[in-house]
Amino acid sequence: MTALVLASRSAARSRMMAAAGLSFSTASADIDERQHELQLPEAERTPDRIAAFLARAKAQAVCRQFPDAVVVGADQTLDLDGESFVKPNDLAEARHQLQRLRGQSHVLHSSVACVRDGEVAWEWVETARLTMRDFSDAFLDDYLAVAGSRAISSVGAYHLEGVGVQLFERVEGDFFTILGLPLLPLLTYLRSVGIAAS
Repeated sequence: MTALVLASRSAARSRMMAAAGLSFSTASADIDERQHELQLPEAERTPDRIAAFLARAKAQAVCRQFPDAVVVGADQTLDLDGESFVKPNDLAEARHQLQRLRGQSHVLHSSVACVRDGEVAWEWVETARLTMRDFSDAFLDDYLAVAGSRAISSVGAYHLEGVGVQLFERVEGDFFTILGLPLLPLLTYLRSVGIAAS
């Protein structure tokens, strides 16, 4: 059977794939995402295209180590009225992102790409729309105190599957997409190539 490799250090993506019953290994792509983005022509640096481009780049980087495997790369961007957000570097940046997102709707673009023998065999981009409530500064302080370092591990500084759900008043879209991996389309592809049970 063809080996399956997840080109990500994301614990959430690993948990999703493992919970779905997939057998896989993981390897970090170790790419400089901001530098890779610059390879896209400026006119194409939209949040959805950036997510797709980085998912491919991650899978292709890891594919060199596993030439006979199907390598899964994934990426997610946050789009606030055409502006892309990236993971905050520290809690101060996390606070700033949450202040920008407070009371507004934003879009998450989650992309997944499967690469084999250096070639992109399949890819998918899916979107979800989330609306944050107009929470108080006191709530924001409490949230960041509880979330701690988890707040800087994802774009937007929240984890919908945890206490971050209290930041929201409306969520439209697939839950797996929001967590950073369009799992159902990925499973459909993996079944089509005999890696997942059909």
